[in-house]
Amino acid sequence: MKIPSNHPALLASEHLFSVQPFSFVKGLVSAGIAYPIAERYEERKVTVKLRELRHHYRLPFQERLTLVRDALVDTLRFAGAQVPYYRDLFAQTGFNPESVAKDVRYLNDLPYLTKEIMREQGERMYSRPLAGLRHHMCKTGGSTGLSCHIAYDQTAADYSAAVTLYARERAGNYKWRSELHFACRFPDMVDPGWPVREDFKCFAMNRSNIFFDRLDDIGLAEIWETLKRRKPYMVHAHPSTIYALACYIERQYGSAKTFDVFESSGELLEPYQREQIARALRCRVVDRYGLAELGVMAYELDGAEKGLQVLDSEGWPESRELDNGEHELVLTGFRNRLMPLIRYATGDLARVEQREDGFYLTDIVGRIHDIVYLSGIAYPTHTIQDMLDHRVGGIQEFQIDVRGEKPVLRIVPEPHADPAQIAAKIEGYWPGALTVEFVGHDAFVRVGHRAKFRHVVTA
Repeated sequence: MKIPSNHPALLASEHLFSVQPFSFVKGLVSAGIAYPIAERYEERKVTVKLRELRHHYRLPFQERLTLVRDALVDTLRFAGAQVPYYRDLFAQTGFNPESVAKDVRYLNDLPYLTKEIMREQGERMYSRPLAGLRHHMCKTGGSTGLSCHIAYDQTAADYSAAVTLYARERAGNYKWRSELHFACRFPDMVDPGWPVREDFKCFAMNRSNIFFDRLDDIGLAEIWETLKRRKPYMVHAHPSTIYALACYIERQYGSAKTFDVFESSGELLEPYQREQIARALRCRVVDRYGLAELGVMAYELDGAEKGLQVLDSEGWPESRELDNGEHELVLTGFRNRLMPLIRYATGDLARVEQREDGFYLTDIVGRIHDIVYLSGIAYPTHTIQDMLDHRVGGIQEFQIDVRGEKPVLRIVPEPHADPAQIAAKIEGYWPGALTVEFVGHDAFVRVGHRAKFRHVVTA
C-alpha cells in the first residue's frame, strides 16, 4: 500500500533524518549496506571503478599524462578496427593510430566529429549491433545544435557514475553525506506515492529529489521550506535556479544557510551567480562541466581558485580556434567502446590549458549559438550581458526571446532598481530593437525536458 509523498509521517521522517545523530546513521546504512546491495541487484560495477579513479588522481600529472596518452592511442586503435565510420575515415585520410604513440600532434590529421556526422552515420558509429546488448541511450540537449542519440555500453555507464562519485568526494560529499537534486515538476505529473523504485534508489544514493514548477516567491518559499526540512550536505541544480533562490533569500532574510555545497550543472555558471549564491546561501559553490555525449569531463577538484580541471582519466582535451578568434572545446572519450567519440567538437567555447598538475578549462563563455540579431547586427550573448551589467545596471537576470517578429528582453530587476531608468538606457543603446518586459524569475522560458535556462530562447 502506497501513501502520498507529502504524508505528515514522511515529512516528519525527513526532518528526523536531517539532524544528528540520525543523519549520520542513515548515511552509514546507505553507503555501507544499501548501496552495495543496489549495485549487485542492478549488476553495476561502480565501486571498483571509483577505487581506480582514486588511485589515478593520486599519481603526479606527468605519470598520469603517460597513461592518458596510452589510453588515447588505445582508443584510436579500437575505433579504427571496430567502428565502421572510423575504419573508413582512417583509410580515406591515411591515418595510422601508431603515429599518435610517437607524437600526439598527429591527432590533428583527423577531422573533427560533429553531431551532424553522428546523425548522418547512424549505426555506423557503433562498434557492435545494439540488438541483445545491454546499453543506455542518452539524448543530447540540443543547446549546441540539433539533438542526437548517444549509445553507452554498461562499462561506460559505470565509469560515468564512478566519476560523479569521485568528483563529489573531492568536494567533500562522500556517500554517507546527503545530497539533493532539483528537477522540473510538469503539469501532468502524478504523485506515484511512497514507496516506489525511485525511493529505494534515492536511499541507496543517500539522495533526495525536489520538484519545482515555479520560481516566483510562492515557489521559492516552497523550495526553501523543503531545504530547511531536509538539510542536505550538497545541492545539485542549474545555477539559474539556485541564483533565483539566492535572490529571494537575500530579499527576505539577508542570508540564510541550509546546505554546505552547491554543485552547478547544466548551464554556464556566471561569476555574478556564484558570488550571489555563496553570499546569500552561505555555501561553497562548485562548478563542473559535463555533456550528454561523454558525461562529466571537468570539475573544480581543488576549489574555485584552481578552476575546472579536466578529468584526464576520461578523455583527451583539445580546443580549436574559430574564425572569430574564440576557441571551441574538442574532446576524445576513452570509456565508451560501444560508440567512441574521437575529436568531438562539443559546440562549447573554452580553451584547454596544460599546467603542472593537469589540464584545465579556461575562458568558458557560453554556447556558440547564443547570437542575437538586434537591428540587423549580430551580438554574442556575453556582449549583451556585459552591456546590461556594466552600462545599464540594476538587473538580476535577463532572457531574450527571439521567436517573434521583434526580440523580447525579459528582465528581473534588482529590488530597488528603477525599471523606467533601465528601459531608457536599453532604448539608448539599442533604439527600437527590443521590447522590454519586467518579470519575475518564474516568467523565464525554460528549454527541454530538464528545464534548462538559456539567455536566448530560439524555439
